[in-house]
Amino acid sequence: MSFSTLTKNELARVVGKEKCCRLAELAALVKMDGSLSIGAGPKTALTISTENAAVARKIFSLFKEIFGVYTEVLVQRKNRLRKKNLYQVRVSPPSGMADILRRLGMADARGQLTEGIPRELVRRECCRRAYLRGAFLGGGSVNNPEGTYHLEIITGNAELARALGRLMQEFGLEARVSARKNWHVVYLKDSDQIVALLNIMGAHTALLNFENVRIYKDMRNQVNRLVNCETANLNKVVDAALRQVENIRFIAATMGLEKLPPALRQVAEVRLQYPDASLRELGEMLEPRVGKSGVNHRLRRLDDIAKKLREPSCEAPAEKG
Repeated sequence: MSFSTLTKNELARVVGKEKCCRLAELAALVKMDGSLSIGAGPKTALTISTENAAVARKIFSLFKEIFGVYTEVLVQRKNRLRKKNLYQVRVSPPSGMADILRRLGMADARGQLTEGIPRELVRRECCRRAYLRGAFLGGGSVNNPEGTYHLEIITGNAELARALGRLMQEFGLEARVSARKNWHVVYLKDSDQIVALLNIMGAHTALLNFENVRIYKDMRNQVNRLVNCETANLNKVVDAALRQVENIRFIAATMGLEKLPPALRQVAEVRLQYPDASLRELGEMLEPRVGKSGVNHRLRRLDDIAKKLREPSCEAPAEKG
């Protein structure tokens, strides 16, 4: 089961404390997934479709609790692509749909269909949280945090997408809205922002799972960076040691180490004897002891001598201790 499905299953079990919150959540679900078939009088019906059984049960329960109307649940089996069930919650009260549509913010007092999010539905913070929860249940998805961080809510209504973006911004979320073919997408890509929205909607278990994976990923990435850095540094040390040994051997073969000043000869002999030793370890082997910078300085002088000896028509340099 995907992380997105687990999150929706959790949110489907969250029940708003106040009736206004439950109304706001149902309004969002209807706005995202509802379709209205208009007939004469009581023949008008509202159908809300979803692929999630838990969401369908929630829609059924909310209609019964808030409006006290009978709802019919139809199940269809998809045959193409992902063979999932499609759940359709159909509402067709004998008294008609006018009052229900008005209270859900789908239509105004004159019966005209409205767009966006009616402000009276989301006046309170708890209602805004509930509306975002319903919108996510209706058209949202969130990537598994093991991969890229991405949460989105998709709708075919441009005005609704912009309204959802503004609603998220009221909670300090930097939601963006973009067009994708015939759809409009409200999305978040920052992991902190996704965690904040999960908390706002009430998906606390999903939030903890998300955080656990994120912490593990961050630790793994940090370890990888440290290992890569240590590996790069080690390669530099090994390359430098090989170069130093090669230069010292070249000096020994051309002019002889005995012609070097005592300080340079001593560090050259120690480096030949301990090619894998660090600068600090080399310095501790010298008599008297020398610090890392001192050892590095002497080895650089040996590199310069080898470089000059490799130059054509070059006599051995006269070095003083």
